[in-house]
Amino acid sequence: MTQAKPLTVGHSPDADDAFMYFGIERKAAGVPGHEVVHVMQDIETLNHRAMQGELDVTAISVAVYPQVADRYRILACGASVGRSYGPLVLAKEPMAVADLRGRRLAIPGLNTTAYLVLRFYAQGFEPVVMDFDTIMAAITSGQVDAGLIIHEGQITYQGHFHKVLDLGEAWTQETGLPLPLGLDVAHRRLGDETIQLVFEMLRDSIGYADAHEDEAVEYALAFGRGIDAATGKRFIRMYVNEDTRNMGAEGLRALEALFRRAVDLGLIPSVPPLDIVGLE
Repeated sequence: MTQAKPLTVGHSPDADDAFMYFGIERKAAGVPGHEVVHVMQDIETLNHRAMQGELDVTAISVAVYPQVADRYRILACGASVGRSYGPLVLAKEPMAVADLRGRRLAIPGLNTTAYLVLRFYAQGFEPVVMDFDTIMAAITSGQVDAGLIIHEGQITYQGHFHKVLDLGEAWTQETGLPLPLGLDVAHRRLGDETIQLVFEMLRDSIGYADAHEDEAVEYALAFGRGIDAATGKRFIRMYVNEDTRNMGAEGLRALEALFRRAVDLGLIPSVPPLDIVGLE
């Protein structure tokens, strides 16, 4: 009997990623001849590992794709996309975007899409890199003046913090496009045939979670840092939606627009080739 080859698959320890990978976890989806090895790490760590080409399949920030496009192909499923919502800048006291200049602002990583897009709308702040799940506490303690929130704090902050800026809202109002935040990618070393099977595995895993929603949400809540079921389900459905099942032509346009804006502002050198598997 041929021994299964390990297939390293990186994703974040967040409720939305856990929901997407529920079908794989339950072995309802897979790649023949391969054994999925789950690698659960924060997105900034996964970004760094992608830059080294370490993992076979991984979630990454959209912002890091220009640096890994030579190694990885984009999967049309699995994307995290916000439609008129997205990462938030929060503060303890009411504050305008212009007031961020000269302030200490916590960010969840220099390679995150949230940090890239923040620089479309705010300048002159001092970025303070922190683990994403410590930022709200740092705002509360006064360690920083404001913070960039990328997890379920986007819907639990009310009554505790003031919203300074919603990046997804600002982007969609300006462009009419959704805000692409995260991608799933597959390493080119796998070969086109296996990458197609990886795409089908992730697509089928998401479909399995959708078909077994209550069970999948219950599983995902273990990664939700103590949020209740209703809040967890709401957050999951913000980032596991039709865009996740397939980003489609509009998702492609949104990626192109985001990279063009970053080039225009001198934040990246060029728009990377968008090599997308399974685009509908």
